[in-house]
Amino acid sequence: MPGPSIKNLPSEERPRERLEKVGAENLSNAELMAIILRTGTFDLSVLGMAKLLLAEFQTLQRLSTASIGELSTVKGMGKSKAIQLLAAFELGKRLQTSEFTQDDSFSSPQEVARFLMPRLRFLDQENFITIHLNTKNRFITSETITIGTLDASLVHPREVFKAAIRQSSASLILAHNHPSGDPRPSKEDLNLTRRLKEAGDLLGIPILDHLIIGNNKYYSMKEEGTL
Repeated sequence: MPGPSIKNLPSEERPRERLEKVGAENLSNAELMAIILRTGTFDLSVLGMAKLLLAEFQTLQRLSTASIGELSTVKGMGKSKAIQLLAAFELGKRLQTSEFTQDDSFSSPQEVARFLMPRLRFLDQENFITIHLNTKNRFITSETITIGTLDASLVHPREVFKAAIRQSSASLILAHNHPSGDPRPSKEDLNLTRRLKEAGDLLGIPILDHLIIGNNKYYSMKEEGTL
């Protein structure tokens, strides 16, 4: 049940006061969400609203990938609160990738996967990403090329290498996610990679690897010898 209004709880049980006293790491997911959402409604406390959200979406993973419309259907929520919540989730994702900046280098496929995992692992559509490197294999930037079913008609060499030329990239690392959670490549994945590698070789912008991101797992074509 949603429970009583926050202001009617003893001060030591209110999320804000508890965070100040015991630290954020000791609060429940519902309590942390209640702090972000700030206010409830006339007949539903903000803590109760947070609990309803968790009950509806079951996991933080599903909650973080919900749309504004989906979040807004939960009692007490609305467009404004949905945006607040999604902004907080996005900051958390960016924190996990912010350690990589221009001029940093990737020394292994594991480092590339660590960079990509927070960004890709929970998405419900396939996103095709290019990571751009300079002549010293240092990070320039990353770009999303397409969103949707990955096939040759959507990921065209023209779009991939147009971005690479714009960024003055010396080489590329390709990546995309599998919403199923299984990172093993499909026949289409391998065929597409072969086409892009051939195009890169002709343009003098080599493809160094293609990573597929699953649920806390990855597949590196370089490591597996399928590049």
